[in-house]
Amino acid sequence: MTDFHKGLLAINEQQSSLLSALNKNGADSFLQQEIPTRKTEAWKFTSLYNLTSNEEGYGRLAETHGAAGLDGLATIPALDAQRLVFVNGQYSEELSSNTEHKNVVRFSQADDTQKSIIADNLGTAIEQEKHVFAALNNAITTDGVLVHVGKNEQLKTKIQITHITTPQAKAFTVPARLLIVLETGANATVVEHFASNDDEQNCFVNAITEAKIGDNARLNHYRLQLVQEGSIQIGGVHVDLGRDANYDSFQLGLGAKIVRNDINVNHNVGGSHCELVGVYLPQNKQLIDFHSNIEHKVAQCTTKEVFRGIMADKSKAVFNGRIHIHPDAQKTLAELSNKNLLLSNDATINTKPELEIYADDVRCAHGATIAQLDEQARFYLRSRGISAAEADVMLSFGFINELLENLELDPIRNLIRPILAQRFGRDEELMKHIG
Repeated sequence: MTDFHKGLLAINEQQSSLLSALNKNGADSFLQQEIPTRKTEAWKFTSLYNLTSNEEGYGRLAETHGAAGLDGLATIPALDAQRLVFVNGQYSEELSSNTEHKNVVRFSQADDTQKSIIADNLGTAIEQEKHVFAALNNAITTDGVLVHVGKNEQLKTKIQITHITTPQAKAFTVPARLLIVLETGANATVVEHFASNDDEQNCFVNAITEAKIGDNARLNHYRLQLVQEGSIQIGGVHVDLGRDANYDSFQLGLGAKIVRNDINVNHNVGGSHCELVGVYLPQNKQLIDFHSNIEHKVAQCTTKEVFRGIMADKSKAVFNGRIHIHPDAQKTLAELSNKNLLLSNDATINTKPELEIYADDVRCAHGATIAQLDEQARFYLRSRGISAAEADVMLSFGFINELLENLELDPIRNLIRPILAQRFGRDEELMKHIG
């Protein structure tokens, strides 16, 4: 056991009775696993130096979590949602919605029925022995959020879970946990929103989401990582699909010191569909890493996965998409596409799309591209009187605009556009081409 292990496990010294079994199993698993290095295959392009080399360590929770001045970060304009907001890992009643909602509750506030749902489902979608930071979250989480939608219930109100971080005197860890349980025929939309103020951050956010999607149920899931570039965020999404279940996901990451997302989806029964769409846009010296793994265990399931990235300055991105077709997964339809645009000669992308197929009656395709801005397209725009800076913004935004236009929620699109405008244009005059 290293000092890094000891420091993080010291966070949760007082375990709640509801989570004690999860905490113990997670701690045992975390202690048995080594912290990944560049020699670890799944981490060879992502260094954890900025996390492990911190002399203070991250073995503490935040000391303060005030809500003053954070109203703008907590809300998504025009989104009709039940909102739960956490500041530095602590629930903020002031920033959250004032009304209660029977479908969403914190673990610590759950009634007996909800506690039973948590006990039956929490941790069951995660193979923690394969994901060291999922094991860490199991070990140190003290609270979380349950989203539960009953049989055939069509949840019209959206659920928004927002995590905001602000800098502290000493580096600290935020263990964030979300459990989504949709029963047969249920339908829900959940928005996870990670944000921070503009000050240099010194936090490590360990965020794990589990989704148990029942037969013929549908989950629309948005995960937005809009943190300041000093942050470190490592976590993932783990999904179990029932018969004819649907999981539609949109992931947005802007990059930071380290951003790592593991996305694991299990087609367990048959007839299920998974649609993953992602956009990543690191700049400066930021790093972002997406690793997806889709397990087709049974026949007649479909997956469509599309990720696009734009890397600027000296930033670095990693994409590893794996679709695993098991021997019994006949009649599978799976597509994986990853396209990347480098805006600088110093930017880097390491991409690896994978198909591992053990069935013979399938239709599968995968591909990846890496390119720079099209000089002919740039020349065409400039010949029409458009400046070089404006042309670059228009071409860059056009690369991902197709994915944004397909988003079902207008408030999410409207939230993202100004952020991207500022990132691409870095000049208010250039934002008109996006906003």
